[in-house]
Amino acid sequence: MANAQSNVAFRIKEFTGPKGIVKVEEPISQPRAHEVLVRIHAVSLNFRDFAIPSGLYPFPIKDNVVPGSDMAGEVVSVGEGVEEFKIGDRVTANFDQTNWYGPQRNWHGALGAPIDGVLQQYRVFHEIGLLYVPKHLTYEEASCWPCTGVTAWNALFGSVPIVPGQTVLFQGTGGVCMTGLQLAHAMGAKTIITSSSDQKLELAKKMGATHVINYKKHPDWDKVVEELTDGEGADHVFDVVGVNEIEKCFNSVKQGGVISTIGFLGGEQKTHPNVPLLALTTGAILRGINVGPKQLHEDLLRFVDTNQLRPHIDKVFPFEQTKEAIEYLSKGQHSGKIVIKVSS
Repeated sequence: MANAQSNVAFRIKEFTGPKGIVKVEEPISQPRAHEVLVRIHAVSLNFRDFAIPSGLYPFPIKDNVVPGSDMAGEVVSVGEGVEEFKIGDRVTANFDQTNWYGPQRNWHGALGAPIDGVLQQYRVFHEIGLLYVPKHLTYEEASCWPCTGVTAWNALFGSVPIVPGQTVLFQGTGGVCMTGLQLAHAMGAKTIITSSSDQKLELAKKMGATHVINYKKHPDWDKVVEELTDGEGADHVFDVVGVNEIEKCFNSVKQGGVISTIGFLGGEQKTHPNVPLLALTTGAILRGINVGPKQLHEDLLRFVDTNQLRPHIDKVFPFEQTKEAIEYLSKGQHSGKIVIKVSS
């Protein structure tokens, strides 16, 4: 940071999509007691990073917010009383800076919406909101775990933990599902993943998918899941679409299984399933996933370190092309993670 005079950041000025995001130069904030200044090296994107500037995000957003929640960086300065970190440490940040253990208390602590996020060169964090990153990961790879990784880990281990030999069904090949596929495969689970792209399904096979389903070729994909599981269904289902596909998720889940509702990619509601009756009929748990606390984040990174896992990165953009990266994200043609390289 020796020659740094200012902090370049992106802020959402208008909710008109990526074009409403503008680049600004601001003073570099200095850490106070128990705070840490981090030079951000890489940021990975999630669907919410398109939904927020596009006015599609259903949760609180502050005015003029810096978007982005997932980063990896380097400690460059520490405030008085900081004990956990020192200058030079490689760190990442928890998605919700106030959620350390247990359920999320409210929607006021998540990076990139109610508070300023990480699409900036420098950011001050309270030391309790940071974690060390595994040594084998690059900054780009280390930035990929805070939202998608913890969400997938929470779905697999946060309530009814996955057991080796069980079956997990993933809807699509986006960040959460591809990360969940890696984790479930490393745990010895059988995995089924859906996509409209045979190319993406081939990639999923290389990453350990036991079975793949092209839902364009098999619109009744729930029936295919039933066949693949000998009529039993999947023990865990990752629902990233929402209400328009939730009945097929219930058709695909095992009696007493778990459906983790993670996303809302399905858009405007077109169907009106009787969800209480579906839950009663299957005895399944329908559980909403709000990413997860620092406690689960630490567990995830320990697992990543032990198994030497690396995320699948679809594409890396330079910091100057942040808006183009979010536009690329909006097309939904990627598989795995999109990363922005903020600094070298």
